[in-house]
Amino acid sequence: MTDIVHVPLDNAAEAAEAALTAHGCSAEHAAATGRSIVTAEAEGNHAVGFLHLIDYCEALDAGRVAGRAEPLIDHPSKVALRVDAQQGFPHLGADLARDDLAAAAHRSGIAIMALRNGYSCGALGYFARRLAEEHALAAIVAANAGPAVMPASGGRTPVFCTNPLAFGLPWPGEGALVIDQSSAASAIVEIRKAAAEGRKLPEGWALGPDGAPTTDPATALAGTLLPFGGARGSNIALMVELLAAGLTGGNWSAVAPAFNAGSASPGVGLLIIAIDPRVTGGDDFVRHIADFAEILAADPGVHLPGVARGHQAKASATHGIEIDAALWQRICALA
Repeated sequence: MTDIVHVPLDNAAEAAEAALTAHGCSAEHAAATGRSIVTAEAEGNHAVGFLHLIDYCEALDAGRVAGRAEPLIDHPSKVALRVDAQQGFPHLGADLARDDLAAAAHRSGIAIMALRNGYSCGALGYFARRLAEEHALAAIVAANAGPAVMPASGGRTPVFCTNPLAFGLPWPGEGALVIDQSSAASAIVEIRKAAAEGRKLPEGWALGPDGAPTTDPATALAGTLLPFGGARGSNIALMVELLAAGLTGGNWSAVAPAFNAGSASPGVGLLIIAIDPRVTGGDDFVRHIADFAEILAADPGVHLPGVARGHQAKASATHGIEIDAALWQRICALA
């Protein structure tokens, strides 16, 4: 049986920030990036929680991310913000731009933040949830990364990463509904976790280097991941690539350096579209969404994405989080 330790949320945040600082982050980057890590862990999204913090520290050591980069922000229009992450983590740039993004969305009904030249962002739903819960905004968020691991529809050569897409919306009595999913049948972190645990993958997740289907995670990591839903998943990955890299000026996944190897920054993109639902839907937006929530609630089997994670995060703020003891020891050592 795995040993588990109980850690207060404040202690977890201190450890995350200390680890990032010890490996070269400024205090500002450590706070912004550490918050995303601990939020994921508090929500139970462990694959992009402390496990991802290890990737972040290794990337800092190798020079794949500039831990003291100062994001550059400009306002090309009243509803658009451009952020150059300067090869740093994207979280600080997004934090610095968030209030202006929210204000523009409330003022004009919609606003866009286009971030380029950044590192992999980890949990994508984190950005959508904050806009929904803290600013009462709907949000669409797209991100790409390197290396490319997934082909376009009908192709064999990897041109996309797992290309996640997230959506957030204020939800009656529940904080926020948050959808956060990759375009691939599974995220890379899940493949790596299966390899570490000696588990086989479900069929349809990946191809080996020879192009043959595989259920071996090590073979999959050396080969190609598959999109969910065939051509439909590939089309979503293409859409995400064009939003996250095409509209921001970030590196295409096909040419972006890997987030987990080498010494070069991936330099990829993050696009956030913020929408004020009271502008688009009118003053009765809350009632309108509440009516739909009642329709969904009439079926007891319906799952609302992200709602349970929000509940767990609130519980973690009060009761702390449970972490694998060996992983916690490693995080403390990094710190």
